[in-house]
Amino acid sequence: MRALCAKGRLMSLPKDRVVVASDVNPRDGIGVEIYRDDELIVEIFRDDTDRTRTVTVFKDSISLELMEESIQIFKKEIPWDFIEYDE
Repeated sequence: MRALCAKGRLMSLPKDRVVVASDVNPRDGIGVEIYRDDELIVEIFRDDTDRTRTVTVFKDSISLELMEESIQIFKKEIPWDFIEYDE
């Protein structure tokens, strides 16, 4: 996979990587995407509107070790507390 760096040049992304990504529609929050060999394997997402944390697995099965590692990455990278919105 390739992406543009800040100077507009193409760069290669590592095949195994963690991407911290936010989403605002239809859900509103932030999460981590875990890639192995350039394939999205797990997403863990904190939805501030619904006040939920969810795990989505994109393979039929993954190892317990990868799931535990993914949860630890989420806890390290993403603040645990939900964002409070004024109504």
